Amino acid sequence: MKWLIVLISVVMVLALVLLLYVVFQKAEYKNMNTLNPTIFKNNTVHVTGFTGSQELANWRITNDGVMGGKSQGRIIQTQDSVLFTGEVSLANNGGFTSTFRPITPLAANQETITINAQGDGHVYQLRLNTIVDGYRLSYKHEFSTSLDNRQKITFKLSDFKASFRGRDITNAPELKSEDIVELGFLLNLTKLNIQKPQPFSLSIFNLTLT
Repeated sequence: MKWLIVLISVVMVLALVLLLYVVFQKAEYKNMNTLNPTIFKNNTVHVTGFTGSQELANWRITNDGVMGGKSQGRIIQTQDSVLFTGEVSLANNGGFTSTFRPITPLAANQETITINAQGDGHVYQLRLNTIVDGYRLSYKHEFSTSLDNRQKITFKLSDFKASFRGRDITNAPELKSEDIVELGFLLNLTKLNIQKPQPFSLSIFNLTLT
């Protein structure tokens, strides 16, 4: 009889934890949709605000410290862009850093996204996040940068690959522009044989969906 009471208690605790997690995810999704106005012009969506006085507050950083790593990324506001910069280290099983920004819902049926950025020679990932059944699902696409060379790079939304907690999801829903609630950038150097922390620098001027 005692073991049955313990089992019921464990099940109730797990159910409560799951409920709180779902509530948190939905609350976070609601908050995403109340931030950062997006300008619609004709059939082109210009995501703006990268130079606003409150822009830094819109970005969040996720370093590999969640895995015990020591990488450090940060966002700096410049006159005409936001600068994602810092150091990536493989120490303590680390090797990545990322930054994300929530956006308001975009127009439907947009097919491409163009980033205007200046990098440092590293390969980054552009991440577009959606919410599916209360969970954040990330769609990713790699892009190469060249040192101190400002670039405009265009991606098809249909080419983005879905990922959840580091695992590729082959049966994920098709990425639609109206479902995107957050955009971000990730630098992952875990596959490189580096002996010391690597500095990085990615300036983001604007993004355009068409």
